[in-house]
Amino acid sequence: MNADDIIKREAEFLIQFFRRQKVVFERGEGCWLYDVEGRKYLDLVAGIACVVLGHSHPYFVKKVSEQLSRLIQVSNLYYTTPQVELAEMLGKITGMDRFFFCNSGTEAVEAALKIARKVTGRKKFVAFSNAFHGRTMGALSVTYKEKFRKPFEPLIHPVEFAEYNNVDDLNKAVDNETAAVIVEPVQGEAGVYPAEQMFIQEIMRLRDEYNYLVIFDEIQTGFGRIGKWFAKEHFGVQPDIITLAKGMGNGFPIGAIGVTEEVAEKLEAGDHGSTFGGNPLACMAALATIEVLEKENLVENSRKMGERFKEALSDLGLISRGMGLMIGFEVKDAAEFVKKALEKGVVINNTSEKTVRLLPPLTISEEEVDHALRVFSELL
Repeated sequence: MNADDIIKREAEFLIQFFRRQKVVFERGEGCWLYDVEGRKYLDLVAGIACVVLGHSHPYFVKKVSEQLSRLIQVSNLYYTTPQVELAEMLGKITGMDRFFFCNSGTEAVEAALKIARKVTGRKKFVAFSNAFHGRTMGALSVTYKEKFRKPFEPLIHPVEFAEYNNVDDLNKAVDNETAAVIVEPVQGEAGVYPAEQMFIQEIMRLRDEYNYLVIFDEIQTGFGRIGKWFAKEHFGVQPDIITLAKGMGNGFPIGAIGVTEEVAEKLEAGDHGSTFGGNPLACMAALATIEVLEKENLVENSRKMGERFKEALSDLGLISRGMGLMIGFEVKDAAEFVKKALEKGVVINNTSEKTVRLLPPLTISEEEVDHALRVFSELL
């Protein structure tokens, strides 16, 4: 199979929404990807923080294959066992009370915004500078960059953007009309910027004063990515709503929101829905993912390998930030750095002109971390 032919056919038949790297991947195993011409690459993107167990994990493949042969979809007109088991499991690991399943992160944000308006009876949302919550109309409304929003206005309003990690600006933005404050505990698309403890505590304190809901966007940070199961654990807080996706299904499309009982009791049948959300196959993918994360102690591995990465990046003279295996660092020309790394068999991505982001599978080993770092040192 010829990569150039595939790339040419893609340009002819697909809407050109994506700027892709010039490589055609065919299969994966563990932390490694293989292209159609047989070349091997260390994967430090993991489908943008999705493939937490690595590619083709045997237990994951087994459980999903078994479910595939039994039942894929019946809709939410009926009960299925995997959906109930997944909700129970999520309750144990998140501390949230009730769940709704969808198919992606942006769908989870849409549901969270709808619920916040229904529960509070208010319209206004407060989001933050450089926030990214998705590209559908509601999620886009609370996404910061004007270049994403402007062509599709009018969007949901009112939305007020306060400066991230700025307590004074936060205080100016929230008021008695605020339905919810939506925050990424670590901003991913912005370049991997963690929230400060004081900032999160002030969001929670002001919730008590103004009676709004707090939505934690844990779409990228959840399921061990940041060295704990969820980023909210770093801050010792319990939001009213959390949004989940990405690593939840090890790359299989699934999203969810978790809410407190106080929020759930104000909702009723028909307030929201999804045809495919929580289908048996997706729920089994998520159940298998969580099971492997627990059995193989991958949340702790995320913490340890993240520290190894950051210490070594510092030794290379690179300024890094982040938590666990969600790491950003600065170079002079990030796009060129990404391109040259790909040529040397390491898959990374950049979020801006200078920021490189690392989001490898949580199964990554010391040897694989060191291999990536040797390549980085050659590129500097």
